[in-house]
Amino acid sequence: MKICLRYLGDPGYQQGIGQELGVSQATVSRTVDRVVNNIVAQSNEWIKFPTTKHELMEAKRIWQSMYKFPTAIDCTDIGIQKPNRHGDEYFNRKRKPTLNVQATCDAR
Repeated sequence: MKICLRYLGDPGYQQGIGQELGVSQATVSRTVDRVVNNIVAQSNEWIKFPTTKHELMEAKRIWQSMYKFPTAIDCTDIGIQKPNRHGDEYFNRKRKPTLNVQATCDAR
């Protein structure tokens, strides 16, 4: 899973990611393929978005009432220590080492 997350976070050269993580390029390729295919196979069950205006408004209401979240959520940068290997790849536009993350989930 770590291999796939690393690749999806920065889909650069599989060989470089393999060297960074101590595996072959072929292992990176097979791992990404298997993980992504398994996610896609389960996507209809795991991933559901509001499909009507009523469902969307209800989802916003729940997030706001339970967690005091704003109506709009964006990506965010999470500060990290600069990695020893390929560390310059982690600098954001403000020249700070970060990972850019975004997630979505049901409030319940």
